[in-house]
Amino acid sequence: MGHAGYARKGKPDIICAAVSALIINCVNALEDLAKEDVTTTQNSETGFMRIVFNKALQDKSVFLVDSTVYSLKKISEEYGDKYLIVKIKEV
Repeated sequence: MGHAGYARKGKPDIICAAVSALIINCVNALEDLAKEDVTTTQNSETGFMRIVFNKALQDKSVFLVDSTVYSLKKISEEYGDKYLIVKIKEV
């Protein structure tokens, strides 16, 4: 949630761009390629995106989500939790 703040205001922020690309790609692949039932809500002001899986995911979809989480964690390790903190909440 929020914007990374890696770059100065008005400059491209590689952290925000990377996170956005990973998340949007994951959701699109889940919906279009795996045909999963996914609901998303997003707030462009806060940078928050919520993804709800409406049914249990197929194995290939679980792998896709795990791969996305792995990539997000690697970004956090590389640039530090000042810019990205990965939290996973299973309900």
